[in-house]
Amino acid sequence: MKNILLVFIGGGFGSVLRYVISNYLNTPNTVIPYGTFASNILGSLFIGVILGLVAKNNTITHSQSLLLATGFCGGFTTFSTFAYENHLFLKSGDFLTFTLYAISSFVIGFLAVFLGLYLVK
Repeated sequence: MKNILLVFIGGGFGSVLRYVISNYLNTPNTVIPYGTFASNILGSLFIGVILGLVAKNNTITHSQSLLLATGFCGGFTTFSTFAYENHLFLKSGDFLTFTLYAISSFVIGFLAVFLGLYLVK
């Protein structure tokens, strides 16, 4: 029960922060949903750092990992919104934005995880 509560609390904080960032960065005038992009890239960096610390001499406990990696990063990042936004690009025929957004999200997201892992070495 404690583990579920930790994930719940972390996920709540992550979701609220993602909501705030999206409201600030996703304006009607922007073509690319920068809020979702920023949340996913920052979340990738955070999870790289967190799991890097877990792997490095168990610097972070299992409970802290559940709170931060599973909970916070799970609530902060959003694949479902990313997928929906890409659907909207395809539906509107904006193939260039779809391609740029999808590829850059994947590539930069992976690089952010690797950077996070590298930073804690």
